[in-house]
Amino acid sequence: MTDRVYPSAKPAAGNGVANPAFPATKAQLYSNARPAYRPQPHPYRRRSRCCSCCLWSTVAILVLLFIAGVAGVVFYVMYRPQRPSFSVTSLKLSYLNLTSANSQLNSKFDLSVTARNPNKHLVYTYDPISISIYSGDVDIGDAVIPSFVHGKKNTTTLKTSIVSNRRAIDTSAASYLRTNMKSKSGMPVRVTMDTKVKGRVAALKSPKIGVRVSCDGIRVTLPTGKKAATASTAKAKCKVDVRIKIWKWTF
Repeated sequence: MTDRVYPSAKPAAGNGVANPAFPATKAQLYSNARPAYRPQPHPYRRRSRCCSCCLWSTVAILVLLFIAGVAGVVFYVMYRPQRPSFSVTSLKLSYLNLTSANSQLNSKFDLSVTARNPNKHLVYTYDPISISIYSGDVDIGDAVIPSFVHGKKNTTTLKTSIVSNRRAIDTSAASYLRTNMKSKSGMPVRVTMDTKVKGRVAALKSPKIGVRVSCDGIRVTLPTGKKAATASTAKAKCKVDVRIKIWKWTF
């Protein structure tokens, strides 16, 4: 009978390379068959690139702000721009009636306002001006003055009639207004004007900027007959404020 020789281990599948015997040696564990190690980029390199980008963006913004500031200083030195000024020349009240049944207001004012442009090189262009007359916080009349161009070193007189017909007001406002109407020293009133204006110097034009003019220190007595009553404007002072709107907020 012929003797048969049986192999002591099965051949390895695949590429014909036998599995290493265990325990494996270092040479077998780190053989050429294992994939080569590839170093990965460190996270701090990405962070450094982001930091560099932020740094240069900040530097660019600061440079632009510096250039804008220098340009603003040069513009101011060359042209010396000044705000326009306003004053209430006259205010006359023809009638002011407040019904006791349903608190409806009827009134008529004749207003004259003087606007002055003190600049030698700057021209102002105004949008239509919304005018309101208040007694305390109660609105007793509104009107609109058309747009106009305010030339260099120019004084312009703006006139308008402010009429309210059956204006509804609440009970507290009606009570406050009746008390002011009975004042012997005259009813205190405030004139408020809101508009947008842009300036022009030679070929340079500014964007439109909101402007509010508030004139306080005015007192008017109620007329006793058909003749209109003239308000006292000797102590009237008008303040010009720039109003900038950002999203929903106005400053």
